[in-house]
Amino acid sequence: MEKRDYAILTVLALLAVAVGAVTTREPLGSFLVDGAAETATTAVTMGWITWWALVVGFAIAGGVEAWVPSEKVSELLEGNGPRELAYGTFFGFVSSSCSYSATATAKNFFKKGASAAAALGAFMFASTNLVIEIGAVIWILLGWQFLVADFLGGFLLIGLMALGFRYLVPDDVIERARENATSDDDPTARDPVCGMDVDPEETDYSTEHDGTTYYFCSASCMESFDPSDANDSIRERATSLDGWRALADKQWKEWGMLWEDILVGFVFAGILSGFVPDSVWTGLFAGELLGLPAFVVWTTFLGAVIGIVTFVCSVGNVPFATILWTEGLSFGGVLSYIYADLIIPPLMDAYRGYYGTQFAAVLSGMIFVAAVVTGLAVHAVFAGVGLIPPRAGTQVAETSIELDYKAVLNVFATLLFGVLYYLHRDSSMTEDSHGGAGSAAD
Repeated sequence: MEKRDYAILTVLALLAVAVGAVTTREPLGSFLVDGAAETATTAVTMGWITWWALVVGFAIAGGVEAWVPSEKVSELLEGNGPRELAYGTFFGFVSSSCSYSATATAKNFFKKGASAAAALGAFMFASTNLVIEIGAVIWILLGWQFLVADFLGGFLLIGLMALGFRYLVPDDVIERARENATSDDDPTARDPVCGMDVDPEETDYSTEHDGTTYYFCSASCMESFDPSDANDSIRERATSLDGWRALADKQWKEWGMLWEDILVGFVFAGILSGFVPDSVWTGLFAGELLGLPAFVVWTTFLGAVIGIVTFVCSVGNVPFATILWTEGLSFGGVLSYIYADLIIPPLMDAYRGYYGTQFAAVLSGMIFVAAVVTGLAVHAVFAGVGLIPPRAGTQVAETSIELDYKAVLNVFATLLFGVLYYLHRDSSMTEDSHGGAGSAAD
C-alpha cells in the first residue's frame, strides 16, 4: 500500500470515530476509551483466530508456486472456451492471493497471448478471491456457508466476465489493450539454481541445453547448474532441501505483499466494531425502511461501493466483511464487497497504466456489474434453500483467547513459520554469496 492509501484509510477511520462520537449516547471520554479497547480486542482476536490458517495457506501457496512448473501457462489461456476458463481458474486458485500481484501476473499472461476472458477474468479473479488463504479465513470468521457462496459466486462471476469479453467488448478494444500491455515489456529470466530474476540482456552467464537457454546471476550458479535439475518432478522438489528453500522464499514473498493489507483489515474492522454504533449501521443499510427485496438490492450495490472506497483487498477484506455482516449488511452485499477488491482505486489506476484509459474503464465497470449481479444471484439461491447463516454465528463475537484447539494450531503454525523463515534467511544468505547481476524486475 502507498502513502496515499494510508492517508485515505486514516481519514475514513477518523470519520468513523467522529460519526460514532456524534451519535453515541455515552459520555465522550467513556466512548473513546471503550471504543479503543474494543478496537484492540477485536483486531487481536481476529488475528488469533486466523493466524494458523494464514501461515498454512501461505505455505501451501508457496509450495505450489515453487514446486509446480508454470511454463507455457499463457498458451493454455489463449481461447475463450470452457477449457481455457477452467485452466485460468485453476492456475489462479493455486497462485497468489495478493490483488496487486494477481493483476500484474494476469497482465503478463494477457500480453503473451492469453485471452482477456481467461487471464483478466478467470485467472485474475481466482488468484485473488478463490485461493486457499482467503477461503480458510472466510470459513473461520464467516462460516462454511460464505465459503461455499464465495466459490459458487466466483465461478458465476468468471462466467459473466467471459461472456462480457466475448459478446460486449469489441475485439479491436481488446487488441489495443494488449498492445498497451506489451509496450513496457521488460523480459526477465529465472536463475534455475538460486531462483533470482536476471535480465537476459545484461547477465554475462548463460548456457544452452537441449535447445533451451538458461540464464544465471553469477558464475558460481552457472558452474553448479545441473541440467537434470531443471526437469525435477514435484516429488523431487518437495523432498529436497532446495525445494523447501524455494517454498520458503515464495511464501515469504506472499507475506511481504499481504501483511499490510491483513493488518489494516484487522485494525479497520476493530475501529468499525468499537466506534460505530448499531444505530448508524441500521440507518445506512435501511433494512427496516426498504423491505426485504429492495434491502437486498440496495445493500448488494452498497457492498461493492464500500469494497471500492475502503482500499483494502485480498485476505484483509474478510475481517471488515465480518463486521459488515454482523452489523446488518445482506448476504449478497458481503459477497459483492469481497468481489470488488479488484477495483479499488490503486488497481484501477494500474489498469489504466497497463491497458489504457478506455479498456481500464471497461474492465472496472465489468467487474463492478459482475460483482453486484453475482451477489444478488447467490443471495437469492441461498435464501431459497435456507442456507443464509445467522449473524450471531460469526467468529467476531469471540472476544477471549483460550487454550483450545486454536491455541494448539497456532503453536504448530508458529513453529512452521519459524522454520520457513529460517530456510528463507538461509536461502537469502546463499544468494548474497553469489553476487552477480540479479534483477528484481518483472
